[in-house]
Amino acid sequence: MKPTLTILVLYYSRHGATRKLAELVAQGIESVPGAEARLRTVPAISTVAEATQPDIPDNGPPYVELSDLAECAGLALGSPTRFGNMASAMKYFLDGTAADWVNGTLTGKPAAVFTSTGSLHGGQESTLLSMMIPLLHHGMLVLGLPYSHPELMNTASGGSPYGASHWAGADGKRALTEDERVLAIALGKRLATAAVKLQGMH
Repeated sequence: MKPTLTILVLYYSRHGATRKLAELVAQGIESVPGAEARLRTVPAISTVAEATQPDIPDNGPPYVELSDLAECAGLALGSPTRFGNMASAMKYFLDGTAADWVNGTLTGKPAAVFTSTGSLHGGQESTLLSMMIPLLHHGMLVLGLPYSHPELMNTASGGSPYGASHWAGADGKRALTEDERVLAIALGKRLATAAVKLQGMH
């Protein structure tokens, strides 16, 4: 019997929209036999030097540890958009993975990205593309969404070939559309399927 593969869904979410996407990506992962999702988050970055986050978040998944990178067979990375780029909290975590880069911890593993934005044209695609850069440096196999998903042609909200996305609105309270939901689940499923197939090649 083959072991179950762990797919890490690592995200940062300020108001909950990116977290909802992460849960849908995890749902897609869990739909693939032989794969399970491991949800993890990162602590917020404070501008006040003495401010600290609790060791365990008040709610939701625990904070990521570097061991999660070593144990995963694939990675889904999610962040809200900050001026067309990932949030500083996620960037801060990635900046601390130099030892894993040197050791090739993530090399050859599949990866995908997802994001949420306050405005419809608020940098969804540039954020997704910028999030791919450190993953490519880590030697990961970056996946997007193919246009065999008709939602990509029809969506009037989030969703792109570069990854799943959500237009959360200025207050962060816009509900996910059906197209956004379908594409987020599809991204998780595609990532997990790739991980299972790659594992079978070894």
